[in-house]
Amino acid sequence: MANIVNLFKFIESKRPKYTIPLKLKLINNLPITKEELNVRGYLDLARSKIQSLPDNLKVGGSLNLSDTKIQSLPNNLKVNGDLDLRNTPIQSLPDNLKVLGSLNLSNTQIKSLPDNFIVNGYLDLGNTPIQSLPDILHVGANLYLSNTPIKSLPDNFIVNGYLDLGNTPIQSLPDNLKVNGDLNLSYTKIESLPNNLTVRGILDLERTPISKKYTKEQVVKMIKDKGGSVKAIYI
Repeated sequence: MANIVNLFKFIESKRPKYTIPLKLKLINNLPITKEELNVRGYLDLARSKIQSLPDNLKVGGSLNLSDTKIQSLPNNLKVNGDLDLRNTPIQSLPDNLKVLGSLNLSNTQIKSLPDNFIVNGYLDLGNTPIQSLPDILHVGANLYLSNTPIKSLPDNFIVNGYLDLGNTPIQSLPDNLKVNGDLNLSYTKIESLPNNLTVRGILDLERTPISKKYTKEQVVKMIKDKGGSVKAIYI
């Protein structure tokens, strides 16, 4: 145990982006306390045998847990950088999780997100079983939902980057949807577009019922008639 304590004291004395070497990943299943695990920089546990982390863990940089068998996150986890959980069996997130960067949950078993959830960077939920999003969700950059069974989006939803809904069973979009980047609806079952739709990038409608029924010019007119706007359309 003393060696583990010394290890983290050593990490905290290094520059902010210091990465724990893979050969030193020996902390899984040890009773490490909050004081002993307060990492100022980057914590890389990818492909390790770690299965749990202590409550109140704070990581000053990014936390990489990809390709591990971790099934849950500790209470009061705060990550000041990105949190990478791709290719893990995790199914849910704690309500008090704080991620100040991006969150990668692709290829996980995530089924839901906490209410009033905030991700300041991108949120990747691609290839997960998630079917819906919380009513209040803030995404600071891109939102990836491709290859999921997602069926609906929150009302008055805003995405501050690219929104990827490609190859999903979604059939309709909420009114007042605002996407500050591109909107990918290719290979979906979207049959109509909502009121006040705003897409500041490209709207991709390839292989949708809309693309089979309307021309590009008709789609642009449809959006404008419903009070919306779009920069460009791909059919």
